[in-house]
Amino acid sequence: MLTTKVFFRKTKGGNVFKTVREHYLRDDIHCGSKACTKCFHRTRNVILDDEDSSAKSSKITHPYYLLMDTNIILDQIDILEEDLISNVIILQTVLEEVKHKSSTVYKKLRDIINNTRRKFYVFVNEHHKETYIERKPGESVNVRNDRAIRVATKWYNTHLDLDNCKVTIVLLTDDTQNRELAESEGIPVISMENYITSLENAGFLVDKLCKKSYNMNSESQEFFPCHLTPSELHSGIKNGKFSHGTFAASRENFLEGYVNVDGVEKSIFIQGRSNLNRVVDGDVVAIELLAEDQWSSPSDIVLQDEEEADVGDVLEIEKVLDKFVSSKKMQKTPTGKVVGIIRRNWRQYCGILQPSNVEGNVRHLFIPAERKIPKIRIETRQYGVLSKQRIIVAIDSWPRNSRYPLGHFVRALGKIGDKATENEVILLEHDVPHSRFSDAVLSSLPKMPWRITDVDLAQREDLRHLVICSVDPPGCTDIDDALHCIDLPNGNLEVGVHIADVTHFVRPGTALDKEAALRATTVYLVDTRIQMLPELLSTNLCSLRGNEDRLAFSCIWEMDRDANIVNTRYCKSIINSRAAMTYDEAQLKIDDASQQDALAKSLRNLNSLAKKLRKRRLENGALVLASPEIRFQVDSETHDPIDVKAKKLQETNSMIEEFMLLANISVAKKIVKEFPECAVLRRHPEPPPANFEPLIKAAKNQGFTINVNSGKELAESLDICHKEGNPYFNTMLRILATRCMMQAVYFISGMVQPNEYFHYGLACSIYTHFTSPIRRYADVMVHRLLAVSIGADATYPELLDKKKCHALCHNLNHRHRMAQYAGRASVALNTHLFFREKIQDEEGYILFVRKNALQILIPKYGLEGTLYLTDKKSASTVTFKYNNSDHSQTWGDIVFRTFDLVIVQISLDRSNVQHEKLIFKLVKPYIPGFSVPSESSEGYKLGLEESAREVQKRKIDTEKVPDENVKSGKNKKKKKKRKQ
Repeated sequence: MLTTKVFFRKTKGGNVFKTVREHYLRDDIHCGSKACTKCFHRTRNVILDDEDSSAKSSKITHPYYLLMDTNIILDQIDILEEDLISNVIILQTVLEEVKHKSSTVYKKLRDIINNTRRKFYVFVNEHHKETYIERKPGESVNVRNDRAIRVATKWYNTHLDLDNCKVTIVLLTDDTQNRELAESEGIPVISMENYITSLENAGFLVDKLCKKSYNMNSESQEFFPCHLTPSELHSGIKNGKFSHGTFAASRENFLEGYVNVDGVEKSIFIQGRSNLNRVVDGDVVAIELLAEDQWSSPSDIVLQDEEEADVGDVLEIEKVLDKFVSSKKMQKTPTGKVVGIIRRNWRQYCGILQPSNVEGNVRHLFIPAERKIPKIRIETRQYGVLSKQRIIVAIDSWPRNSRYPLGHFVRALGKIGDKATENEVILLEHDVPHSRFSDAVLSSLPKMPWRITDVDLAQREDLRHLVICSVDPPGCTDIDDALHCIDLPNGNLEVGVHIADVTHFVRPGTALDKEAALRATTVYLVDTRIQMLPELLSTNLCSLRGNEDRLAFSCIWEMDRDANIVNTRYCKSIINSRAAMTYDEAQLKIDDASQQDALAKSLRNLNSLAKKLRKRRLENGALVLASPEIRFQVDSETHDPIDVKAKKLQETNSMIEEFMLLANISVAKKIVKEFPECAVLRRHPEPPPANFEPLIKAAKNQGFTINVNSGKELAESLDICHKEGNPYFNTMLRILATRCMMQAVYFISGMVQPNEYFHYGLACSIYTHFTSPIRRYADVMVHRLLAVSIGADATYPELLDKKKCHALCHNLNHRHRMAQYAGRASVALNTHLFFREKIQDEEGYILFVRKNALQILIPKYGLEGTLYLTDKKSASTVTFKYNNSDHSQTWGDIVFRTFDLVIVQISLDRSNVQHEKLIFKLVKPYIPGFSVPSESSEGYKLGLEESAREVQKRKIDTEKVPDENVKSGKNKKKKKKRKQ
């Protein structure tokens, strides 16, 4: 059958266009039931069971199938993932609506449908002659679709009743109007909650019910203003009254955040619970800018949650915040309030239940692992079990009369504190795909044993005669780069960078390629890594291991002795690395003058050229930044950290870095020349001047001026900032400078103007990633472009599709950012494991001075922590005074400023199992005239109050006794008193 619709459209020029839409209807679409004898079908079409295999329900006394509306699937997907739910009919109408409204839920639903054990059948109701319906005049799409669902349910019941199979089709919907209409039409219908509570042995599913609202008798007051309607928001944004952007919650103060608005240089500041108005980190919101006399600025108080503020009532917390804010005299920043939510960006969150002593209580607060996410109110009857576990919770809604959002339990992860569980939390919280590679992906791998064929030899340059080596960190198994350097007859040098030819094995469009594109990057945790590619490739066939033939993509330069490039060429090659060395091993070979073999000479030439390349790069304005990095020594059996130290860099680290940078720049120029519209590049935007304010102020307080007019001037300013007696000062300034930077991002050349290709940190006009294809999908894309540009491989449509490549870059940027965060979280976890049962005193430097805390950097371990100066739980009477003008803290005559040296006691506070944290206690400030005490000193054993008293006492004694008197033995009485 064929239905047609004719539309007439009149153009501005007066022409009339006729459009005919054809819709085909069939009468041979199978209903999917094994019990049906009327439909013509093949075995593969039979999904729904004819036996009473559905879950036993007290409200449905005979065999049944479930037919669900769209909102049931969108809201209750966590329940549908449970094996207990089976024999389900998914209408085409519903499937398309789900696909349109949520790609995440759609993917989960497709996975369930593809699992034949689950018995989920897709019925194409929109093309069945008995179930297709036309939309009535004036009828909304939603109303029409609800009617289509009821029509299909009614048809199913009539269709199967004719065959006397005695199976009832029950419509599952939480829409009150839809349910009432179904009942009036004689259709069996039930709500999700009533259905779940009627099932036998399904108590655990009740916890997973999506909750849009609870009965809030105790919280009837309205805590938040109303959100404006979508039409009001659209109108306000259109006429310029409102702005919109993505909300980013503050990590240091849960009552503050920022909205990044396109086209506005400085983020809009949001402060206070009412102004935040139920926004959650990552939401796209509409905001209204407040009048300038209501603008505020970040409070300089560290306030991570209610517990840390040590006040029970939220209103009291806000009073505390107001006290800090009202005293600020610094420049105000544009401040706004959230007036509506454009798009929620909620996900599933990991965390724990807040301890509760109320017997039989089913309502509990969930504390997310991510501090930027508010607590979530859930209902569960499994508190006794779940209170000891990490669990996952989803947010369902956030009513005005609820202090916290409402949600539901999804699943348990494992015991709190168990390392495997905590690693799982890190991966889930940072959206890292980490499931095992599917059978489809593994089937794309080459068959073993694998060898280089005659065809490979014919199509590649054989470079196995060259003395090539790799230099990597200890324990590296995914080696994707190697180098060589040889003398040329004309006196120049030939330098080659050889990169694993991953694209030989990962062909476009395969399951392996799609999985690699999804994962986008290898994620490195302290004791494990989540590979972008299966191990057969990442640590074997693609890894440039020593003394094994491998396929490579080579970038080869001819250089003069001053590191000037004479010419460049690229080729697919076959190499055999002479050695897979660590940085230390390569450095020893370079430094040992007795070693004069070809490999040693090659490394020395490479090192000499690298120094010249680096010098030239820095002269051009490239920045040398810093970040505290640490390396753990892990127990081989337990995988627990047994030692931790800051990473030490050798010259060979810089040597490898320089040639990788040079290869990336050379390849970037090549692919842009060949593909000006679709080259995959990486840019680093110049930070707005406002970003540098913390750095400029910190340096100014130490008597230095930082010029940020350009990257070159910033680099020169940092170079001259050295402080006598503080060897770590310059490094700390560079750490602060790093935090002022924007994020570097991947992009497609045709989507950005050429003047925006610039990489600020490297001070180069064009850059890409070519040198790590085993661990970055961006490099895979670049390899394909380069291969096409030199005629080594064929192109394909997706490679030159700007929109598709742009979408891939968006995913690359997200995954890269999340991988960085996951790595840092893993370091924090292992740092906590290392400090369990330990109390140590270490030298630290003040990075930031806050109103109630000092941010301390410990160079020995490369870690940071917060030293709180006000702690109501402590009996200490020490009082610190904050100075707004120079951002310092004062106790008595002792002043604490940024970059000052202090001695702190480090211990691990495990009282909050959700957020175990390192506790920093002040042992001794640095006082001119006194040397830093040794670890055996009694000063290390003193608490905050005792230490401060002793320091003040010793300071007073020092003022009374001149140094020369002490040295000469005079004033023995005072000296004796000082000793006491």
